[in-house]
Amino acid sequence: MQKIVVEGGRPLNGEVRISGAKNAVLPILCATLLADGPMTLRNVPHLHDVHTTARLLAELGARVGDGGPGVVTVDPTSVHSQVAPYELVKTMRASVLVLGPLLARYGHAEVSLPGGCAIGSRPVDLHIKGLQSLGAQISVENGFIKARAERLRGARHVFDIVSVGATENVLMAAVLAEGRTVLENAAMEPEIVDLAECLIAMGANISGAGTGRIVVEGVEKLRACEHSVVADRIEAGTFLVAAAMTGGRVTLTHARPDTMDAVLDKLKEAGAELDCDDDRITIDMQGRRPKSVDITTMPHPGFPTDMQAQFMALNCVADGVAVMNETIFENRFMHVNELLRLGADIRIDGHTAVVRGVPRLSGAPVMATDLRASASLILAGLVAEGTTTIDRIYHLDRGYENIEQKLSGLGARISRIG
Repeated sequence: MQKIVVEGGRPLNGEVRISGAKNAVLPILCATLLADGPMTLRNVPHLHDVHTTARLLAELGARVGDGGPGVVTVDPTSVHSQVAPYELVKTMRASVLVLGPLLARYGHAEVSLPGGCAIGSRPVDLHIKGLQSLGAQISVENGFIKARAERLRGARHVFDIVSVGATENVLMAAVLAEGRTVLENAAMEPEIVDLAECLIAMGANISGAGTGRIVVEGVEKLRACEHSVVADRIEAGTFLVAAAMTGGRVTLTHARPDTMDAVLDKLKEAGAELDCDDDRITIDMQGRRPKSVDITTMPHPGFPTDMQAQFMALNCVADGVAVMNETIFENRFMHVNELLRLGADIRIDGHTAVVRGVPRLSGAPVMATDLRASASLILAGLVAEGTTTIDRIYHLDRGYENIEQKLSGLGARISRIG
């Protein structure tokens, strides 16, 4: 099994290109099922989850092609199956996002209940309720969500809680529903906006994406289009935290600072000097140790749960004491025990972690438990004395494109073995 080995102690310096967003490209790939011709997607990151989604689309009968670096083509006109099998869905929760498009386009769908990383319960009942409000008949049998509807009908639906995935699934179904759909308490993430922009380019009539109220006027069909995937704000945040922890100076290119307000504010609070342009972010720590920052994760525009682990790594070596509250997922402190192995001072009380910064960490063998935990352990390894070896890094390849090459380009001593 592959591992990543990090030799700590070097400040990061230089320039790094940010890839397209994992959390945007996966629903957009599913949305290609709604088109009446071949779709071309650009700025697509080279990630395991992207390959899994492409395999799922191919299993349904779509023709998926490689259009060159960062370009994927999908021709859905050859789709012959509306069944998403367990073998593919079990490895990735986002697979459930084919449910809405298949139901809207073909009138029926069978999607296996999803798997994915172990960061707490993420039930699909919010997806099911939303689609039922549009007139779908849905049952869960033998581990499959089975949905039918001759033609979905527009309706007003209020999500019980804010859910990115459920908002995306119901939005994709609503674009072909008859009449008007109003989604209340909708998720507001930049990835929702990117999905909506792609759907609008396909001919959908959508307003309000990026707010808590999305209005959709259903159309008869959607055409093919080209779309460039939004920059990955979580990858960008991870590299900014790496620079802050190591006291370095790094410029991100092809980034979207306008999607990252909460993270950028916390980096400034930690003592970072930031210079943001249209698609560039420069962080300069001037060799200083970061200051501790309190964090409470919230749905967008609050602080993203996907950046909690990285900021915990920062707080481990920061000056001061930080209180970190995780309000989104109940099992998202699994990286704590591994950070403790590196010499961190962290105490957990339910959904709250108290992190007391220490002057230095020391390298040790550690094990990744989920995608963002993997990143936090790499960040800790960058500042730890000696060697940190991170096992079970297959999580990492689900969400970071060539992270070791990118960090090496900034001066880190990091390699993949095995």
